Amino acid sequence: MLRILLTGFEPFGGQTLNPSWEVARALNGVSLPGAQVTDPVTAPVTAENRAEVTAVQLPCVFAQALPALQQALAAHRPDIVLALGQAEGRCDFSIERVAINVIDARMPDNAGQQPVDVPVIAEGPAAYFSTLPIKTLVAGLQAAGFPASVSQTAGTFVCNQVFYALQHALAGQGRCSGFMHLPLLPEQAAHWQGPNFPSWPVSTQVAGVRKALSLLVAHRLSGVADLSLSAGALN
Repeated sequence: MLRILLTGFEPFGGQTLNPSWEVARALNGVSLPGAQVTDPVTAPVTAENRAEVTAVQLPCVFAQALPALQQALAAHRPDIVLALGQAEGRCDFSIERVAINVIDARMPDNAGQQPVDVPVIAEGPAAYFSTLPIKTLVAGLQAAGFPASVSQTAGTFVCNQVFYALQHALAGQGRCSGFMHLPLLPEQAAHWQGPNFPSWPVSTQVAGVRKALSLLVAHRLSGVADLSLSAGALN
């Protein structure tokens, strides 16, 4: 059985909801089909033919997020890790390409801390790339009717901190891990102070993330390389 760890954050910035956690907890305990079984007699459905999702909530606190992540990795020993986060202003599923080794908080975290220009991991490399098949995810989500794109920045807040620490912790282990940002929920956008931001219902976001997880399982089992598609940016 493949083990999938799906993380989401608690609400932050005075909000009462965070789409990343609403989606993650909705998928907690879900079993996804793994290898296709064409002959149930010679190849019966077993644990090896499915993937199971475990959801874990991470605090939106710089000093607490990484210990919580490390505890989840140790407890669940996942084959696949998809970390989710909220990104107001995004209008699609944004699959992050790279995590950078810097924290530069534009607002305080939920503990009131606002570190500026400090590394995520002291003496760590400048950046880590996602080990998710990011182009496969974009193509597969789009084919299923979900807007999706490769994002070139995960920001410099707790999302990027968790993304960088995740890649650092699993570097060289051959596991599939990375980060995806989600749009706001309508309940958030209706009361957002400032610009009118795009939003998606939680049911749409749950369906899209479930599809993304199915794509990750299929890719993991296939052993093929990621798709080679243009998904760059000019700015």
